[in-house]
Amino acid sequence: MGDSSVTPRLGNMKALLGIVAGAGASYGIYRFISGGGLRVNRKSPTGESPGVKSKQQSEVKVRPGSLLARVSGLDVVCPRTVDVASGDIIHQSPNNLEPQHLKMLLSCLQTSNNPSDKCRILLTLGNAAAFTVNQNLIREFEGIHIVAGFLPDSDAEVRVQTLNALNNLCMNIQNQEQIKVYVPQVLELIEMSPVNSDLQLGAMRLLTNLSVTDKHQHLLKESVTLLLSLLVVSNEALQVQTLKVLVNLSSNPDMMDDIVQAQAPASVVLLFDQRTTRTVLLRLLTFAGNLKAWRPSAQVADELRRKQDCLFRVLLDESSQLHSRLVQLLSHPDAEVQAQVARILT
Repeated sequence: MGDSSVTPRLGNMKALLGIVAGAGASYGIYRFISGGGLRVNRKSPTGESPGVKSKQQSEVKVRPGSLLARVSGLDVVCPRTVDVASGDIIHQSPNNLEPQHLKMLLSCLQTSNNPSDKCRILLTLGNAAAFTVNQNLIREFEGIHIVAGFLPDSDAEVRVQTLNALNNLCMNIQNQEQIKVYVPQVLELIEMSPVNSDLQLGAMRLLTNLSVTDKHQHLLKESVTLLLSLLVVSNEALQVQTLKVLVNLSSNPDMMDDIVQAQAPASVVLLFDQRTTRTVLLRLLTFAGNLKAWRPSAQVADELRRKQDCLFRVLLDESSQLHSRLVQLLSHPDAEVQAQVARILT
């Protein structure tokens, strides 16, 4: 389909739903890509003038074995506005959709008012964004801003699928330059969403990818208190994801001043416990190890001691319970936990 063709919204949506019907599993849509041409049957209304003919819709019936047939399991009829030769729509590739498919998905996403349809489109775009070529194409088609435009959508599941799509798109350095401007909205979603919700988890996954390198970590320096507060009230899955971000940030010496000054719940220290799950405890110890490796001057340490409830006082000051709790963890049944604790205490 050429860029200059004009396709009615309903036509786009019918074609789209045939593509995304089976996109529920990760990479699922790509596993269905295979050979198979398309049969085009054009039906012209009686007495239609040549001027109207350019806007007529033709029916594209999906042959067995084609992408749409395999994904949907149905004989899908897709209204089109241009002639389509056999195999013109689906150019087979094991890990890629045609650029025109991505354009159609983005176009339909902008015009759809149905939350269910929006979720299916975003899911398919998210799966497509698992591949570098599609990450680049979606960016070139202004798709990042189109997708991110649904962060404030009124439907929670649409927001979740938006975050998931942005998460895959974020695994691309050039894409991160566009996605970083949405960090304040992502942080607001974390703060305003129910604790342990899929929204919070999706948002934290996105921040994890964005904070892997130190290039954009400064965007999160004001959010350390939020992350620490989330850490003490969330379930295991969200704790792990939150700690991934905290570990990323604490691996950057330039971030340490902001981290240790952040207000922290006193209960953070209680997580250093035998009853804390291994997956959480190991990351928690990595975070603590990064903090312990930081060596403030005597003057800076004195200033931090005067900041009530800051992370320095909770975990690093001589008055902190962390040291005694680490000693207790030396008897932890897991050898890797023991080794991490020993490194911190050395």
